Amino acid sequence: MKLTAGQEADVTHAGSLLGDHQPEAVIADKGYDSDRVRAQVKGLKAKAVIPPLKCRKMPIEYDRVQYKHRNLAERYWSAVKQCRRVATRYDKLGRNFMGFVHVASIRVELKKLVHTT
Repeated sequence: MKLTAGQEADVTHAGSLLGDHQPEAVIADKGYDSDRVRAQVKGLKAKAVIPPLKCRKMPIEYDRVQYKHRNLAERYWSAVKQCRRVATRYDKLGRNFMGFVHVASIRVELKKLVHTT
């Protein structure tokens, strides 16, 4: 997880988010469709599951079935944003905001744990 300015494009931080992870596949939305990101994913010996932007001259194929698993992350962050403090970002300091994002994430996980037992 990385906190960035709201006006910054997500794709500019893809490299630092991948870091030294060794994923089998990287599933991302169209906002991460760039040759640089795809090359980095390939360098990690992972599969890039990123739909191409419409402006690409040569559309790139991607695994549509595997891409459907991205909804798990979307639903998770939707649940975290149910905490008003996360959704509205009242905190002025990044460290305070990220601290509460972690608390909200723990809350979501505990809620799932309670509902499965």
